[in-house]
Amino acid sequence: MSEQILIVEDEVKLANLMSDFLSSHHFVTHQIHHGNEVLPWLEINRPSVILLDIMLPGQSGIELCKAIRQFSNVPIIMVSAKVEEIDRLLGLELGADDYICKPFSYAELVARVKAILRRLNSEEPKATVMQLDESTYTVKFKTSCIELTNFEFQLFKPLFNNPNRIYSRDSLMDTMYADQRIVSHRTIDSHIKKLRKKLDELTQTDSVIQSVYGVGYRFVHPQG
Repeated sequence: MSEQILIVEDEVKLANLMSDFLSSHHFVTHQIHHGNEVLPWLEINRPSVILLDIMLPGQSGIELCKAIRQFSNVPIIMVSAKVEEIDRLLGLELGADDYICKPFSYAELVARVKAILRRLNSEEPKATVMQLDESTYTVKFKTSCIELTNFEFQLFKPLFNNPNRIYSRDSLMDTMYADQRIVSHRTIDSHIKKLRKKLDELTQTDSVIQSVYGVGYRFVHPQG
C-alpha cells in the first residue's frame, strides 16, 4: 500500500502519533502544521486522503476544505475536538467526506482512512450501473427503470451526483426550496423514506441511500 496521507494538524505531538500509526499500516504520510502552507503544497502534490484539523493557525480547516474543493476531489476527513453538530455539518456541506472527533483511537483513524479508500477504489465500476435521466425523471438500474416525482428527482439529484458525500437535512432543504420556506426535518425524512423504498425495490438492496446518525444522508452506488 503506497497511498500518501496528508496530515494537517498544528499539535505536533498528535500529528507525529497519527503519522506513526498510519505508517505502521504501510501508508506514506506528510505533515503540515500551519493552515497557510496547505494550498501551496497541494499545488505540486496529490495525496490520497487529507486528514484536516478544523482549528489551525492561519487558514482554518473549514476555509481550507472550501478552497480545496475548488480544484480537487481528494477525500477529506475533518478532525476536530469541537463536537457540536454545527461544526460537523459545516465541514461536510463544504465537501468533506467524513469526520472524526478528538479524542479518537488510532485504530478508528486507520479504519476511516481505509474505508474512504475502499469507496474511492470501487466507485468507478459502480458508477455505470445506475443511471439518472434528467429528461424523463427516471432511474435505470440494469434492465429495470422507475419514475420519480419532480420532488423526488430534485432530492435525489445532488445525492446521486456526489456519491458517498454526506448531505445534512438543511442542505437538502436548501436544494429543494429555493424560496427558503420553512420546512421541518421530518418532511425531508418522509420524502427520503419514499425515495429509498423506490430505489430499494429497483435495486433489490437496502443500502442505496444511507442514514448517517446525527448528520444526514448519503448515496452509495449499488453493486452491479
